Amino acid sequence: MVALTFDHATGLDPHVEAVVPSSITDIQAVLKTLTDQAVQAALFVGKFWKKQVFDHLESADEAGLRLARGGLSDEALSNVVLATLGAMGIEVLDQRPFLSSWMMDAGTLTSRAPSEAEWEEIRAGFSLARQIAGFRIGQTVVRSHGVTLAVEAAEGTDETIRRGAKLARRGAVVIKAVAAEHDFRFDIPTVGLATLEAMAEYGATVLAVDAGKMLLVDREAALGVAERAGIALVGV
Repeated sequence: MVALTFDHATGLDPHVEAVVPSSITDIQAVLKTLTDQAVQAALFVGKFWKKQVFDHLESADEAGLRLARGGLSDEALSNVVLATLGAMGIEVLDQRPFLSSWMMDAGTLTSRAPSEAEWEEIRAGFSLARQIAGFRIGQTVVRSHGVTLAVEAAEGTDETIRRGAKLARRGAVVIKAVAAEHDFRFDIPTVGLATLEAMAEYGATVLAVDAGKMLLVDREAALGVAERAGIALVGV
């Protein structure tokens, strides 16, 4: 087991034979490590921030530039990565079997359930969120009183929540959905403590997510924030 870390990561040493600090500006070194270690399968985990790619694009090596030339959309990047690793005989694994205990189930996880008015926002929000997810735009929408206040793009879920919930002032409903053809080898959509803290900061009242397709990290702390803020957390 070899861990190639692209950010500061701690606590890996007891679980792997080697930790290899890696950089998106030196993809050639990553490919060499995979070859030298005779890697047969790869598992991606964690957040990939496109902003890091834009920030370091000018200093990327030739292998990194080849990745970028294909485009920086999720689909383009995953296709290039699959082709590159596939040519090396490396299988990319689905993350879900490894993280199944963190997946969100269907149902309400908090003591407060959504009101009927909030369910109307949830239903309308899922219809829109699944469309934008299918177009690879984002996965999150924020709604209130029948109005869509924010749609996620490259800024990420938490910033989308802040933008939309700030407009709502109080009572915003946050919906996060997954595209029907989502590739779970590269990403399991995630909510967690930071998500609930962003909602509580601006008085959002509901977080509804696609059940069985999303991780809830820092579960106990996240649910604690939700309960104290009166937020309903529900898997649909």
